[in-house]
Amino acid sequence: MEKEIIIIGGGIIGLCTAYYLQKDGHKITVIDQSNMDSGASYVNAGYIIPSHFISMAAPGIITKGIKWMFNSESPFYVKPRLDADFLKWVLAFKKSATKERVEQSISALKNINLLSRDLYEDMKRSGDFNFHYERKGLLMCYKSNKVGEEEWEIGKRGIKEGLGVKHLSAKEVKVLEPKANLNIKGAVYYDCDGHMTPNHFMNDMTTYLKSKGVVFYTNEKVNELEVFNDKIVKVLTDKRTLIPDEVILTAGSWSPLITKKLGIKIPVQAGKGYGINVEQETKITIPTILCEAKVAVTPMDGFTRFAGTMEIAGINHNINPKRVNSIANAAQRYYNNLEITLEEKKTAECGLRPVSPDGIPYIGKSSKCKNLTIATGHAMMGWSLGPATGKLVSEIISDKKSSLDISCYHPDRKF
Repeated sequence: MEKEIIIIGGGIIGLCTAYYLQKDGHKITVIDQSNMDSGASYVNAGYIIPSHFISMAAPGIITKGIKWMFNSESPFYVKPRLDADFLKWVLAFKKSATKERVEQSISALKNINLLSRDLYEDMKRSGDFNFHYERKGLLMCYKSNKVGEEEWEIGKRGIKEGLGVKHLSAKEVKVLEPKANLNIKGAVYYDCDGHMTPNHFMNDMTTYLKSKGVVFYTNEKVNELEVFNDKIVKVLTDKRTLIPDEVILTAGSWSPLITKKLGIKIPVQAGKGYGINVEQETKITIPTILCEAKVAVTPMDGFTRFAGTMEIAGINHNINPKRVNSIANAAQRYYNNLEITLEEKKTAECGLRPVSPDGIPYIGKSSKCKNLTIATGHAMMGWSLGPATGKLVSEIISDKKSSLDISCYHPDRKF
């Protein structure tokens, strides 16, 4: 049965959700408060990462976070503030950062990443799109033996989980990356990962959805949700009133501001990340994470992107030059002869990633509203998990058997 569906949020999660719902024959309207040409869905590293099956809320991160809190150039920076939602999120994060909780999350993260990778490849094969996609794996490069040992422990667990993982010496890395001139001790290599150029996909998908009749309202803000009998009966924006059968919330870091209108609290904090595009020839051909610096390097179509940092400091798009410099400086320490110019650093952009306390996304219907499906909280994996999330949401709406057990992603879960 065709349903009138309103999707609030036009980032990667919103567009992928619209893609699968229109395939099921529903009538889709996407509302976004921006012009849909910037933000986390455009600035990210473009990784599809089954290799990242360990939650961000891992043991030891609290200790590191306290140390990094006093360094605005650190990879993970939390700005202390007296805000009730922030303090509740910090407490939930602390509760999640245990060995037991991380162990429980491994299957949840690995399975949804593998599903998403397969769905990206299905889209590419469909002939409907022309976006850049490659599957060259991911190098986790390290400079110190201690970090190398830590990464290999994760790598060995990846092997147990059925992933292709190898521990490489610096010489073996050079065979894979002969011209990048890396200054490292070694790397853990995952052959399961892919990468893309995000703005290519976003533009391709938007064009495709419009050709299929999906309606877009951009630069439009949702002001109110009118509820009757635990159902949203009207979505009121600053320009119009819409009558939905179902509402999908894919508003990323802004999602809690929407759910508050319904008395629903979902713990999400905005995690700011930065990206620098380098158009000069870098000779980098394989996506690489510079482990000690937590910097992601991606060879995209026509440029190389250096991305990183997790800055939890509320919703804002202020560019902190110190954090941009820290990314550039780290890249230059790992790649001999690489120089990121002042002009390139000046073009750096940022995006806000919605971070859940346990590093697992929220996907599902809240028990407090019958026709609201929530899909947010993907943290640094939003790009990777776009298609899988969209597919799972479409299965919820269309009453189909779910591709995965989605109980672990439930938006009402307790911390």
